[in-house]
Amino acid sequence: MYMKKTFDAIGIMSGTSLDGVDLAYCVFELQGEKWQYSIEAAGTYPYDEDFKRKLVSAMNTDAEHFCRLHVESGIYFGNIVNEFIAGHRIKPGLIGSHGHTVFHQPEHSMSIQIGSGAHISAITGIETVCDFRMTDAALGGQGAPLVPIGDRFLFSEYDYCLNLGGIANISFDDSGGNRIAFDICPVNMALNMLAMEQNQEFDENGKMASRGDINMDLLAQLNALAYYSLTPPKTLGKEWFDKNLSTLITDRSVPVEARMRTMTEHIAFQISKCMSRAKSKKVLVTGGGAFNKFLVEKIREQSGQEIIVPDARLVKFKEALIFAFLGVLRKAGMINTLSSVTGAIRNSSGGAIFAGN
Repeated sequence: MYMKKTFDAIGIMSGTSLDGVDLAYCVFELQGEKWQYSIEAAGTYPYDEDFKRKLVSAMNTDAEHFCRLHVESGIYFGNIVNEFIAGHRIKPGLIGSHGHTVFHQPEHSMSIQIGSGAHISAITGIETVCDFRMTDAALGGQGAPLVPIGDRFLFSEYDYCLNLGGIANISFDDSGGNRIAFDICPVNMALNMLAMEQNQEFDENGKMASRGDINMDLLAQLNALAYYSLTPPKTLGKEWFDKNLSTLITDRSVPVEARMRTMTEHIAFQISKCMSRAKSKKVLVTGGGAFNKFLVEKIREQSGQEIIVPDARLVKFKEALIFAFLGVLRKAGMINTLSSVTGAIRNSSGGAIFAGN
């Protein structure tokens, strides 16, 4: 069967850290059974404060306002895409939009991302793939993580792919060649919350954390959280963070720099537990936390692995790249969600498609 070999697409990613919308215009080429990629253009569009407040409060709003925000987010994303296209003078054939996660409750077969794909498509005139998670959730899976299939096909030279976003997640092949992936622990979701106590959006290079002392009682409480004893597949969401971890790290009887230092130690410990210490292996580290030099060094020290932080463009836009790729796979009718990762009853090709003009 003839299949197109070259695809171009824009990926849209809005993460739990709420630092903005990442866009990446990418070209993919299928050479035999191996995929090649390039990021031709990329940019981050920070949320304006009013819209950011709406996203923060989305999970506590009523049904009508939630539906309005879903539409408003689609319009917001669509307008950003048009601005991006005009600025880079490109003509993408497809958009793959992750949307912004508000509810992630796999135990209820539910993972909801707002950002209406119908509105993105209508505003841009470009075919749009969105709502990637619900097919997998309906098949009994976690609906996440979705990035591992991109890790397998685009970054196979690495033994582990580690993303340090709002939540840390990891992806690797087990001894049987099955792709395994899961959420490890909160990262920027927690560290940024603490930085805001010092009127900073984030802790640049981990400088504040590096000045603090580890609080052993707090560290023990963090490491004792029940989630860490679960076996994959497993995923985290803001609901879990708010209920289980945020109250521990916002106890102001402990100085904020000590809480940041302790949280950093906790993150490095939990990540290191997920990687074999039999021999040093190559670990690709991306996501906003990869710019936190202190955190990366602690992960390197505790894990004993070869930690590789690539160029800044890939660090920032790897997830947007992979959502463009997931859109391409969906459009081609190919599997884009792995049951070995999510726990679903079978692999699937997830995503709702909205035709362009």
